[in-house]
Parts: sequence; structure tokens; C-alpha cells
Amino acid sequence: MFTFLLRRLILLIPTFFGITLISFVIINLAPGSPIEQKIQALRFGSQGGSSGGGGGASSSGERATVNLNEDVIEALKKQYGFDKPIHERYLIWLKNLARFDFGDSFTYEEPVLDVIISKFPVSLQFGVASLILSYLICIPLGIAKGVKAGGTFDTFSGLFLYFLYAVPPLVLGVFLITFFAGGSYFSWFPTGLLHSDDYDSLVGFAKIQDRIHHFVLPLTTYVIGGFAELTLLMRNSLLDVIKQDYIRTARAKGLAEKAVLFKHALRNALIPIAVNLGGFLQVFLAGSLIVETLFQLDGLGLLGYKSILARDYNVIMGLIFFSSVTLMAGRLLTDIAYVLIDPRIDFK
Repeated sequence: MFTFLLRRLILLIPTFFGITLISFVIINLAPGSPIEQKIQALRFGSQGGSSGGGGGASSSGERATVNLNEDVIEALKKQYGFDKPIHERYLIWLKNLARFDFGDSFTYEEPVLDVIISKFPVSLQFGVASLILSYLICIPLGIAKGVKAGGTFDTFSGLFLYFLYAVPPLVLGVFLITFFAGGSYFSWFPTGLLHSDDYDSLVGFAKIQDRIHHFVLPLTTYVIGGFAELTLLMRNSLLDVIKQDYIRTARAKGLAEKAVLFKHALRNALIPIAVNLGGFLQVFLAGSLIVETLFQLDGLGLLGYKSILARDYNVIMGLIFFSSVTLMAGRLLTDIAYVLIDPRIDFK
């Protein structure tokens, strides 16, 4: 086990460099760099400011544009670090990464780490809540469906789960806002922010209730699609285990059905679920563009989308760094979980 973990840890190093290098090259080769956008903004400003004063002013605006292209572009490139070849910029990024310095955001004009941290609480809360809610509901529901496979409960719950899985999050979010958030019918739930304006004045359970009130609609939109996948995975895994010879032997020995199910079958049935256990680290960077846009929540999903549109390279690379690290750590924890759940699995 130790040898396997050491080998995996060593392999994470080239994997990390591969992910960041490919991402860095693709991002920097994409058209519409921050320099181009800055030039367009300055050019538009100079033309816009000159349009109200007649022909002479317009000519002055055009001359300002020519001067901008000739005299300022090199200074802008140096300011944003684009005066060096792409391989040198990547090496500089790695050097700064050793100091946990991701540079400044071109859009927010703040350190990238501060920008990510400011958006982090929104995505973190929804990520943790969705993880807990999914496992608390889906695993017991999958067990119930497996025990009652082929029955009425299994059939109708399966149809309902497939229906939820087929509904796009965008459509579901719009539906919930329209019907339950003051769109056209009821005003039962608020949209925007994570709590009320008077949240600080609340005490005890009132704060929890206020949070739940704001979480209901976005959290429902966030997790509902994944319910079917996890529930059916649990159900089908349990059915496969129940058909094994050792389960029939346990029953033949006269063990109670609950003992057979929870002591012998469930542990092995949880092995496929262990694949998803490593993903719990991803909840720390979970962000849904659709949910955050619909419900006016300023989280990491919306930050990533805006950064791509604005070509904010430093923010994009910062998000890629944290995502890749958590993903690789999650994969490693998944392998460890396999061994802990089933000792028969041995990584050489």
C-alpha cells in the first residue's frame, strides 16, 4: 500500500505539470487577449469622447487611436507581462506559484487569490450542502429500491428519478423561480444572496432557518439531476451483491434478512460508491454557472465564466490550479477508500 501511494504521489507531479502547461498554452493562444481588449476599450473611449465635437474633434480622436497603437501597446504588454515568449511566461507563473502568488486579476485589479477567496464561501456552502444532501437521500433510497426491486415502489420511484434526471437545470431553475420566487405565482422563497439583510440581528435557530429559506430553490436546482445517477448506482450495486453465492450461503445458515443485508451485502455494495467519495474535495470549488446566474449568486462558477469572457488569464489559471489539485487528491483518496471498504483489493 505504501509503495502504491508513493508511486501515485510521484505520478501526480508530471500530471500537474501537464494539466497546467496545456491549459496555459491554450488560454494564451486563444484570440482576444487582455491586451487586445484593453486596446479596444481605450480606442472606443477615445473615439466616443471625440464624437460630440464635429469633424475636427473626430480627427483628433482618430489621431489618438493611432498614437495608442504605436506608443502604448508595448507598455501595455510589459505591464501585463505579455512582452515575453509564452514558455518564459509559463516558467514565471511556476516560479510565482512556489510563493502561492497567482498574480493580479486584470478585471478586478486585485490579487487573484483574494478574488477567489471572496467568491469561495458561496460555492463552498452549496457544494457541502449538496454533497451531504445527496448521500443522505440517495444511498438509503438506493438500498430501499434494491430491497424492493421490481415492486411498485421501485418502479414509480425509478420513473420519477428518470424524469428529474431528464430535466435540464436551466429549465428547472426557471420553473422554480417562476412559480415559487415571485415570478408569476407564489413568493415563498427569495432569490439572490445567501441570507436576509437582517441576518446579523438574528439569533440561534432563526439564522439557520433564514439560510435554509434562501438555499431551498438554488440547492434543489443544483443537486436534483445527480439524484438519479447515485440512487440507481446504489440500487444496481446492491442487486449485484445480493445475487452472490456468499449471500445465499448466509441466508441458508438462517441469518436474519437485516443481518444479511447490512452486515454482509451492504459493505461490498458500497464499493462502486467509493468512486465518488474522492469527489468530496471538489465541493470546495463547486460552482454552477447556471445556478449562480439564475439565482444571482456570486460564486466560483460565475467567476470562471466572467474570467473566460474577459480573458482574465491569471484568474483562469488560479481556478485551474485549485481544480486540478483537488481532482488529483480526490482520485488518490478514491483508491484508498477502495482498500478500506474491501480488504480483498490490494494495489501492488
